[in-house]
Amino acid sequence: MENLSSTTTKRVCGLDLGDKVSRLYLCTPMGEVELQANAKTTEPGLGKFFHGVEPMRIALETGTHSPWVSRLLSGWGHEVIVANPYKVRLIGNSRRKNDRVDALTLADLASVRPRLLSPIEHISAEAQADRGVLRGRDALVRARAGLISSARGLVKAMGARLPSSSAEAFAKKAAAAVPAALVPTIMPMLEVISQLTVQIRGFDRQIAELIDKRYAQAKKLMQIKGVGPITSLAYVLAVGDPKRFARSRVVGAYFGLVPAQRSSGDSNPQLRISKQGDPFVRRLLVQCAHYILGPYGDDCDLKRYGQRIVTTGGGKNVKKRATVAVARKLAVLLHRLLVSGQTYEPLRQGPLQAAA
Repeated sequence: MENLSSTTTKRVCGLDLGDKVSRLYLCTPMGEVELQANAKTTEPGLGKFFHGVEPMRIALETGTHSPWVSRLLSGWGHEVIVANPYKVRLIGNSRRKNDRVDALTLADLASVRPRLLSPIEHISAEAQADRGVLRGRDALVRARAGLISSARGLVKAMGARLPSSSAEAFAKKAAAAVPAALVPTIMPMLEVISQLTVQIRGFDRQIAELIDKRYAQAKKLMQIKGVGPITSLAYVLAVGDPKRFARSRVVGAYFGLVPAQRSSGDSNPQLRISKQGDPFVRRLLVQCAHYILGPYGDDCDLKRYGQRIVTTGGGKNVKKRATVAVARKLAVLLHRLLVSGQTYEPLRQGPLQAAA
């Protein structure tokens, strides 16, 4: 954010958002507390303190309410800083963590050195609503998977088994194999599973419509076999403006697909990935990596890269590391396709290495 300077002539407010009530500390430009109060986490409740007043710098934590609150406060003319608590140890790892302390810490950091808050930018209201389509579909898929697992478990406990099938065809195939004693229990579950399948297909149509009408750039990403409409749309919505990343290489870290670091002196332990960023998109990228490395994935640079890790690496988790590495490479490649608009070449590195 360009307007984040180490000092400010504005008043500064630290706002700790709660589900119903938020805590705020209003300070002078020098950091002296002018007001501490509670405000309802609603537009009228926040408007009592922030609407129609002199513009100020307001710092708040990212969370459930931070997207709409940050847009609301910015619309009222305030400078809003959305802090990343995972990168601010004074907030995330504080031994005295409560609403009052968090609000005061936000105000202090915003008045002295705003960049210490590791500010993030929320997506627009329209993009957030569109992302809700993806999250809604994901919730239904998880619910269907849970019901299928429960139905199989109930039947297995009676000494029988339901036939193997895809999730879409499960309700129809399983109906004929339900033991008579479990018909009153299993048949209502199969009806719900069938209804969920219909609703999921409706979400799929919405996603296809969004890509056709609003996010045509997502079609560029589907050139890669294994990247479908859900992953491509989720990626585009999470990245937003791809030019805000100086280099494509940093996108892997943005989605938490790079190893965490805790180096000190000669000690440089191998840690797990950081898992920062959007967990939904990270999970989709890993699923795509599984497909690319699997038997149905086409021969491409991504697949060869993962195979080299499997053959040269050691340890029992080498396949997991290869999958994560391919997911990281995929995240970088998708960003490169968005920025350049080039046609995807599955084996671009092969001819280059042969020429060398």
